[in-house]
Parts: sequence; C-alpha cells; structure tokens
Amino acid sequence: MKIIVPMAGRGSRLRPHTLTIPKPLIPIAGKPIVHRLVEDIAGVLNQKIDEVAFVIHESFGKKVEEELIAIAQKLGAKGTIYYQNEALGTGHAIMCAKDSLSGPAVIAYADTLIRADFDLDKTADSVIWVKQVEQPEAFGVVNLNTKGEIIELVEKPKEFVSDLAVIGIYYFKDVAILKNELQYVLDNNIIHGGEYQINDGIKQMMAKGMKFVPGKVDQWMDCGNKDVTVETNSRMLGFLHSDGVHLVDYDVKLENSTIISPCYIGKNVVLINATVGPNVSLGDGCHVQNTTIKNSLVQTHAHIKNAHLDNAMIGNHVNFDGNFTSISIGDYSVLE
Repeated sequence: MKIIVPMAGRGSRLRPHTLTIPKPLIPIAGKPIVHRLVEDIAGVLNQKIDEVAFVIHESFGKKVEEELIAIAQKLGAKGTIYYQNEALGTGHAIMCAKDSLSGPAVIAYADTLIRADFDLDKTADSVIWVKQVEQPEAFGVVNLNTKGEIIELVEKPKEFVSDLAVIGIYYFKDVAILKNELQYVLDNNIIHGGEYQINDGIKQMMAKGMKFVPGKVDQWMDCGNKDVTVETNSRMLGFLHSDGVHLVDYDVKLENSTIISPCYIGKNVVLINATVGPNVSLGDGCHVQNTTIKNSLVQTHAHIKNAHLDNAMIGNHVNFDGNFTSISIGDYSVLE
C-alpha cells in the first residue's frame, strides 16, 4: 500500500502562519498536520505501508524534505519527494508523483485530519471518503445510486444532491488506472477553474464502469484558516486525552500555575502565575507569565505575558505582551 500526499500549496487562508512554514507542517496537539494525517491513515488501513510520496513545492527546502522522509521511515516505509512548482490543480499535483502511481494507494490532501475505523471494500475499484454535513452547497458532494455506489461527483451543488461531502481522501485498488486517466486529462488540456482536477480522472473511470463506494469517517477536522485550525487543535486534544495519551512533558516548570486538561505542553516550557487550558497547545520552549490561555494554539519558543487569550493562534519565536484576546500572530513577531 502507498500513500500519496499532495501538499505543495502554502495555505494562503492561514497566513501569516504559512508565510514561514508550509501549512501541512503547522502543529496540531504538538505534531505537524501531515504527520498526524499519515499516521492516522496508516492506522485505520491496518496494512503495511510500502511508500509515502509527498508532493511539495521546491521552495519548502531540504529541512522540510528531511522531516517528511522521517515521517515515512517511522512507518517502516520508503519516503519519496516530488515537486509541484506551479499551482495547476489537484490532478496535476497527483501526476507530479506519477513514478509512484502503481498498485493500491491512498491519496490524501494534507489540510485535513480524520478519526475513523473502517475496512476497505475489497470489491470496489475506489473508495472516496465522505462526511455528512449541514451545508452541502458549500462542498463537493457524492451522488449515490440505490446500491449505495457513487455515480457522480458534484461541486457545490445549487440544488440538493446529497449531504455527503468529499473530504479529500481517496483509495484506489490500482492507482495506475487513475494515472492513465489523468494523463488523458493533461494531454487533452481538460481544465476546470483554470486547473487540472482529480475529479476529471475519476469521472472517466466511472464512465468506464468502475465501482466507486463511499467511505465514512467519524470525525473530519479542517485546517483551512485560523479559526478552524484552533478548533481542530481543541478537538484533537480532546480525542487524545480520551485515548489516554500523555500530552504534558514531564519537565514543565510550574510556578503558581495551573494546567487544565486537555492540553499539550512541549519540552522546556515555563509557566509563572499562569492558567493554561482547556484545549491549549504550547510548543517547546514557551514562556508564559501572568496569563490565562484557553482554546488556543501556540507554537515554539513564544514568550507571552500579561495576556488573556481565547481562540488565539501564535507562531514561533513570538513576544507578546498585551490584553488582546482572539489573536493571530505569525513567526518572529513582537507586540509589547
């Protein structure tokens, strides 16, 4: 089994945090989004992962590439790096990894996290994972026949088709078939919205009679913008706490301070006259003084004092001294 992860986009909706780090490497509950995604997929597949292929922008740099290779190696898999240097769409991104497109594979976009427990339908040519949503008109959805098979993909339907939204995770029994169809899309310049789309390859597979079925997840967590990323961090902390995962580093230095679970507290964190939690992630090396923080995500080596934070997202190496509450501050910023 292979996992293909297209992740070349920087994540403009999550700026300023993605100005200095690619969105898939933003930490959620102390671990980068893409790291959690790959581990979770490997866990629910319950199969040996032979290769994890990451499609990135060349500007991400060698340090990021090394981190991604390490994620694959931790699963006992080969890690492969491909480049997509132009934003030409999901279909184009997948084809950038065409040398790895053979055999059974899961394709997963690295801006979403899941909680799921499922078995693959061995009779299906493909599984498209979906989640029931309240506003299907805002999503791409699947249309099912009476057998519960997917017969159509509809992007942001104006009239009701179904309330099962496509979450961006796909399984293909033989991903080489998708590769052939996407090659046809590229060769014939089939473009929607100015880009080459995975859906055009999938629609051609459906037209040839291949069986697509929905897979359902228990939880679908987005990391598209600041507010939903902070919410996803809170939800993931809750899940990990319920699972009994230890989230607070043993060397945290506490002085007249309280930690309210669930929280993730990294290494070498100092808390002085502080109340942290619930639903807070503090990265390594943070120093928090005379502050209350809840429902917030703080990356590494931030210094925060005299603050009351709720629904906040703070980058790496930030100095913040103030009374604002719901804030979004990028790396290396100083507000004193």
